[in-house]
Amino acid sequence: MKIAIIGLGYVGLPLAVLMSKKYPTIGFDIKEGRIAELNQGEDVTREIESDVLKQALANYNTTDNGLLCTDNPDELADCNYYIVTVPTPVDKNNRPNLKALYRASEVVGKVLKKGDIVIYESTVYPGVTEDECVPVLEKVSGLTFNVDFFAGYSPERINPGDKEHTVEKIVKVTAGSTPEAATMVDDLYKSVITAGTHKAPSIKVAEAAKVIENSQRDINIAFVNELSKIFNLLDIDTQAVLEAAGTKWNFLPFKPGLVGGHCIGVDPYYLAQKAQEAGYHPEIILAGRRLNDSMGDYVASQVVKLMIKRCVIVNGAKLLMLGVTFKENCTDVRNTKIVDVIKALNDYGIAVTVYDPWANPAEVKHEYGLETTDKLPKETYDAIVLGVAHAAFLDMDLSLLQKPDSVIYDVKGVLGKKAHAQL
Repeated sequence: MKIAIIGLGYVGLPLAVLMSKKYPTIGFDIKEGRIAELNQGEDVTREIESDVLKQALANYNTTDNGLLCTDNPDELADCNYYIVTVPTPVDKNNRPNLKALYRASEVVGKVLKKGDIVIYESTVYPGVTEDECVPVLEKVSGLTFNVDFFAGYSPERINPGDKEHTVEKIVKVTAGSTPEAATMVDDLYKSVITAGTHKAPSIKVAEAAKVIENSQRDINIAFVNELSKIFNLLDIDTQAVLEAAGTKWNFLPFKPGLVGGHCIGVDPYYLAQKAQEAGYHPEIILAGRRLNDSMGDYVASQVVKLMIKRCVIVNGAKLLMLGVTFKENCTDVRNTKIVDVIKALNDYGIAVTVYDPWANPAEVKHEYGLETTDKLPKETYDAIVLGVAHAAFLDMDLSLLQKPDSVIYDVKGVLGKKAHAQL
């Protein structure tokens, strides 16, 4: 057995390192720069420690397992399991963007052989694996599906920045295009996933399970975001209300916030797209999305109201935004909703300085056109907004960054009495 992992991002690299502990594994990515840094033992996503990565690389060619990272597709030719872990975002109109999935399928199709199994982990709507990806594999390879080669699906459940719930500690849903392929896919993951696996009855069931996991979270967060808006109007502490309600055994502990990232803020649109193709217009799913997508403007308006109440002149004010990644203690800036807050604040005439010790300034500049810094500024501000709950921010002495009438707004509800208001 030889494993190929196609795409070495937040999902692919941890999986490749895990697989390489038992099997010879080829990690493939089209980005030359990414491969170069990985081969130096450096992972800018900070998901894999340098010594762990270096050991995996050293094991290749010296043991019967190990990891080889490459951007040369010819290196994939003698693999027999291909696992695709490329991004599946939405476009500016919130429609699924499957371009990376098509390209990855073309790469695999060129080296696909009889008996091989292609497994997709990327988030998709039900039907994408068999209706969109398999035809590309057939066309490029010239092989026949479920005769010459087989497919599988095992949705990724990576939680970027989470060092407790790592890939091997999360139950893996698996599925295959035939009963025999399903068993082979399940056995592969079962051999490395200590938390165990759940074999779904079909690929479409496994695909659907992935999109509803995050759609459910999205809807629940939308609910508490709406509660936050209501309780702010009623001058009631939202966090205190949730704490009180949380004393009931079956109350779900969701908190208000900005919903971004590559999963929760995206997956509901994949499900909605497929539902609309089938002639059904989803009400609750899209209502939750609209509400969560509106929270950036809402946070900015609350900050401005607080500034006005404290007699801080808004137009021309200087504001420090703490954090720009989509979640705490990770480098991932994909689909971060902090940029919505910044844009809205800029529209009020506020000059925003963005400080984030986790985010790569060059990446933020490339993705959003925003100037950011990973070094703490040495000036004072009219307002400070904690947008991301990085551990480094929790014990900061904010008084060193404040002016006498400065406003401190806490999006994440973690600063306690240091903040004048919170979401």
